[in-house]
Amino acid sequence: MTLLHDAPPSAPAQAAPGSASAAARRPLTIGSLTVDTPVMLAPMAGVTNMAFRVLCREFGSMHSQDDGGLYPTEMVTTRALIEDHRESWRLLRMADRESPRSVQLYGVDPAVVARSVSMILERDGADHIDLNFGCPVPKVTRRGGGGVLPWKDELFTRILRAAVAAAGDVPVTLKTRKGVDDDHLTYRDAGLIAQEVGAAAITLHGRTVKEQYSGTADWSSIADLKQTVTDIPVLGNGDIWSAEDALRMMDETGADGVVVGRGCQGRPWLFADLAAGFSGSAERVRPGLGEVARILRRHAELLVEFYEDEDRGVKDLRKHVAWYFKGYPVGGDMRRRLATMESLADLEAKLSELDLDAPYPGAPVEGPRGRAGHGRNAAVPQGWMDSRTLDDDHRRRLHEAELDISGG
Repeated sequence: MTLLHDAPPSAPAQAAPGSASAAARRPLTIGSLTVDTPVMLAPMAGVTNMAFRVLCREFGSMHSQDDGGLYPTEMVTTRALIEDHRESWRLLRMADRESPRSVQLYGVDPAVVARSVSMILERDGADHIDLNFGCPVPKVTRRGGGGVLPWKDELFTRILRAAVAAAGDVPVTLKTRKGVDDDHLTYRDAGLIAQEVGAAAITLHGRTVKEQYSGTADWSSIADLKQTVTDIPVLGNGDIWSAEDALRMMDETGADGVVVGRGCQGRPWLFADLAAGFSGSAERVRPGLGEVARILRRHAELLVEFYEDEDRGVKDLRKHVAWYFKGYPVGGDMRRRLATMESLADLEAKLSELDLDAPYPGAPVEGPRGRAGHGRNAAVPQGWMDSRTLDDDHRRRLHEAELDISGG
């Protein structure tokens, strides 16, 4: 299957004020890979599938010599891969133009992680493997997985070492959080372990598992990790809503790159802004409503190609509607109608009813987006925090942390 290879929908580029940044024109090197723009897309369940990645790459290439960064797949569990779950392998499919190819995996068993990495590389399916040790979802953490796993530092070390060994020359990176909560921080140890076992880079989300996505990301922890880990790149994640935020994070923390998640929901053109900002350009994409409608339409077409099913592709797009039209003059009734679209023709008909000449609204479109939620005590197995060593009872139960979450 070949996805569309057209240029991205044209969007007006406008100059934005801002001072020169020390982060401008700094490429990112991870193992054998070097990308012109030091940016990575954060894997997001149900969002960063092949269709959305292609869209982000197209915009990222507008001001970059390459595709403007790295674009990993949605998170996929290693056990699902070795058990040959069809849908999990679908999540790892790449479009023709995706290069370098980044895959994010989640696993809790060193042997299973190693085997899944080997299977991917046997199929020539990746140029970069990223491991997720930061998921805060309770159904994962209450079994000892995700963001609470690094607390068991010996297990964390074994998983990471196994992945690095299985990957060979393919760089392995990881993403983690500050820790379980402020009394149980793990990021410094995780960074030192990653460096020691041969990981190619580490990403730190400046929040604990307890904080979820609430409040403000603690960029000082990213600066601290950069001071602690000196042999491999450190990437920062959390509250990157604009190119200016990305440049400021790197200037303030010394990070080698940034990882962007919720800030690009409904705004794939953010990667054009990021590439422009890091190239030293003041140009920014400021699409009017007509341009947003064209981008949404292209997203729909890519989803239909990805699923090879119009009904499934259109239904997948529904969740993106509110993000795309955040701040634009699209009334609640039309938003609801778009969120129940039934086909590409139905989408086209409804988009034609919008005021497609409406200009970019400015501030209402910008800033935080996506659900922040509220902080809450991390769900962990009973006795999990009593020791950093994995006991037999926790070891027996840990495999449940991979069940039913592939891609989530």
